[in-house]
Amino acid sequence: MHMSSESLLVILFVGLVAGWLAGQIVQGTGFGLIGDVIIGILGAFIGSWLLPQLGIHLGTGLISAILNATIGAVLLLLIVRLVRNGRGGGWGWQRSWWRR
Repeated sequence: MHMSSESLLVILFVGLVAGWLAGQIVQGTGFGLIGDVIIGILGAFIGSWLLPQLGIHLGTGLISAILNATIGAVLLLLIVRLVRNGRGGGWGWQRSWWRR
């Protein structure tokens, strides 16, 4: 499979924007530049699989790709937060409740 440099730049741009937006929506999850790109790209895979399963089609183009990837990245970050919360990290409200 051959991928042009423009395609790679678009993928990285969509991943960066989606990862940054997801980090802003799910506060407290800053992963830096590389982490945001990775979260955004993984979110794009999640969003492109999950949204059609739910009957949601956002269309085509750059904006819909960013929205799709952002939705998937937010879901990914929420799952990561739940997993961290189960190990004693995360929001912290359960730890304080448990001690009472």
